[in-house]
Amino acid sequence: MSRIKDIRLAPSGEKKINWVRSYMPVLTGLETEFAGSRPFAGLQMAVCCHLEAKTAYLIRVMQACGAKVAACASNPLSTQDDVVAALVQGGADVYAVHGETMEEYEQNIDDVLQLKPQLIVDDGGDVVSTLHSKYAANIPDVIGASEETTTGILRLKAMEKQGTLGIPVIAANDAQCKFLFDNRYGTGQSVWDGINRTTNLIVAGKQVVVAGYGWCGKGTAKRAAALGARVIVTEIDPIKAAEAVMDGFESMTMDDAAPRGDIFVTVTGCEDVITTRHFEVMKNGAVLANAGHFDCEISVTDLEKLAVSHQEVRQNIEGYVMPDGRVLNLLAGGRLVNLASGDGHPAEIMDMSFAVQFLSQKYLLDHKGQLKPGLYNLPHELDESVAVRKLQNLGGAVDVLTAAQKEYLYGKDGQS
Repeated sequence: MSRIKDIRLAPSGEKKINWVRSYMPVLTGLETEFAGSRPFAGLQMAVCCHLEAKTAYLIRVMQACGAKVAACASNPLSTQDDVVAALVQGGADVYAVHGETMEEYEQNIDDVLQLKPQLIVDDGGDVVSTLHSKYAANIPDVIGASEETTTGILRLKAMEKQGTLGIPVIAANDAQCKFLFDNRYGTGQSVWDGINRTTNLIVAGKQVVVAGYGWCGKGTAKRAAALGARVIVTEIDPIKAAEAVMDGFESMTMDDAAPRGDIFVTVTGCEDVITTRHFEVMKNGAVLANAGHFDCEISVTDLEKLAVSHQEVRQNIEGYVMPDGRVLNLLAGGRLVNLASGDGHPAEIMDMSFAVQFLSQKYLLDHKGQLKPGLYNLPHELDESVAVRKLQNLGGAVDVLTAAQKEYLYGKDGQS
C-alpha cells in the first residue's frame, strides 16, 4: 500500500538507520524496556515527520513495541528516498517521495488517514488539521496525538481556543528535553550545516540576520557568532529583543537589518517576515534561508514578482535577479534549510526528542479515555526521565537532596 520512489534503494537507507541507531541510546533503551510487553500491539499509528534516518529509527522502535506504522512526510524536500525504501522493506506503510508536489503531499496525508490511525505523531500539525477537516468521522477512534514543533503547537492552540480540537494532544515540543536541546542545539547546528553545505561560503566576518529569538533563534544566532559572524536579531517581543542584546547581539527591525545582512535566517513560525520592501534594499549576493517549519517566512511569491529572472545557480540555490542587477540567493526554495539542504538535527539530539515522542504516545495510550480533547504537556516526571537516561549516557551525574534539604526547600509535606 506504500507509495515510494524505489524499493531497491533500501540497502543505502538501512545503513543510514544503523548509523544513527548507534548514537541514539535513550531511544534504544526504551525499545529494550518495552519491546517485550509490546504496549502498542494491535494499534495503527500515523507518523508524519521528516522522513530521514532518525525518524526511521523512531518508527522501528514503535514497530518493535507492537505498532503498525503508516508514515508520510512533513516536508516534501526532507524525504530521503533510500530511508523510505528501508522502512517499507521493514514492514511500514510509507507514502512519500522526495520533491513531491503539494497535491501529492496532501494525497499522502489522506492515504495515511484513510488507514484510520488510533495514534498520531505529527510535525507541523497537518495530519491533525486534515483529520479534523476531512476525516472528522474518525475522531472518536483516535486515542490522541503528539506534536513535534513550535509551529504545530501554535496551530493546535488556535484550534483549542476556537473549540475545534477534538482529540487530546501532547505538546511534545514543549517538553524541556525537547525544546531546550532540539530547538537550541539541534537547530543551531543543523541550520549552519545546511547553509554551509549548500553555499560553500565562509560565515566568519559576515553580517548574519536572525529573524526570531525563540529557542531556535537563540541556537542559530549563537552558532553564527561561534563561526565568526556579526549577528543582528529581529524580533516582535521586546523581552526577547532585550535578551538578544544582553547576549551580545544587535537588535533592530527587519527594515533596518535588510540592507546590512549578508545571510538571513528566518526562525519565527510566522508568515511574510521578509517581503518586497526588504528584497528591494538587500545587498547583491545576499543569502536567504528559512528554518521555520513552513515555507512562508520568506515571501517567495514577492521575490518572484520582483525578479526579472531567476535560475538555479548551484544545487539547491535559486538566484533571483533584481531589476537593478542585484542577485538574491534563495536556499532550498524557502523550505527548511537544515533538512532540505542537509540531514537535519544531529542523532544525539533527536535521541532526546524522539524519546519524548515515544513517552508521549505511551502516556496517551496509558490514559486512553481519561483525557478530554485539548492540548497537554508531557508530565514532568516523564520529561525528567529522558534527561536522567541521557545524562547517564553522557557520563554525568547529579546530587541527591537529603531529607533535611527536602524539608528546607519544600516543607514537611515534601511538596514544592
